[in-house]
Amino acid sequence: MRIPNADHAVIATEKLRDYLLNAAHRRGGSKARLLLACGYHADAWDVLESDLRRQHLVMDFAAATDNPYGRRYEIVAPLVTPSGRSIIFMSVWQIDTGTDIPRLITIYPR
Repeated sequence: MRIPNADHAVIATEKLRDYLLNAAHRRGGSKARLLLACGYHADAWDVLESDLRRQHLVMDFAAATDNPYGRRYEIVAPLVTPSGRSIIFMSVWQIDTGTDIPRLITIYPR
């Protein structure tokens, strides 16, 4: 089953550019190094956004759990990167309490 309202998901530019594609980020650095090595770039963050929309948000979620902030969804699927490399990633999305639109929390390789 797909994440509800996946076609309206929010993927914050800052999440991509400043976290997932920033090798100097304290928590996101290891993810960024992998993504950068696969052809993604902070100055072209929209490529990663497009790939997540076309390759992950169209897939069924693997797990859904409730937390104090809303309902969290996990999608485990391949991401074909700009370099042509296919890597299994888990993307984590959340629909915050009081809303019905998912937003990207993070992604990481599986």
